[in-house]
Amino acid sequence: MTQKNTRQLWLDKVVGNLKSDPIQNENIPSYKNSFSGIVLGIDPSLRGTGLAVLEYHKGNNTKLLYVHTLRIKKTETFSNCLGEIFSAVTEVLKNFPIKHVAIEQTIYVQNFQTAQILGAARGAAMAASAVAGFEVFEYPPLRIKQAVVGYGRASKEQMIQQMRGLLNLSKDITTDEADAAATALCHSLTYKG
Repeated sequence: MTQKNTRQLWLDKVVGNLKSDPIQNENIPSYKNSFSGIVLGIDPSLRGTGLAVLEYHKGNNTKLLYVHTLRIKKTETFSNCLGEIFSAVTEVLKNFPIKHVAIEQTIYVQNFQTAQILGAARGAAMAASAVAGFEVFEYPPLRIKQAVVGYGRASKEQMIQQMRGLLNLSKDITTDEADAAATALCHSLTYKG
């Protein structure tokens, strides 16, 4: 029997080919998953927030129901950008029977102003979710990449290609959309309710 690497195991898991744990390995997350339903994944950014709605049912094909990058003009004020993020998330939550909301955690940045801006964008998305009555599940970027690609330091291009392959997408998706979809997929694969 040939042992599969983490990436191959995750691919089998996502497409429903993994019937049971083929090996016991502490580096591979558990495949016992209690999540089933629709997840909104959010990759927050002030001027390019990625939104993705995924439908996940264990053993079935994962479906991308909606994907969008919220592009906000540089001429918009900071507060208007936050308002647009809030409105966009609220609209998605109204239009789909979302079960959970997952968001990418802020990465470490050396620039204090950049950290504040990213934090505010995350806050707008999280506030919209909270006002609508949803708990928000947060995932660090390394965990998302590990769950989806099998490698925590995967490049943006690797993330895009992996998400296109896992979700059988014929069209291109942006980096923000791929990250949002990956966040939703990470939640679907690793949530223990």
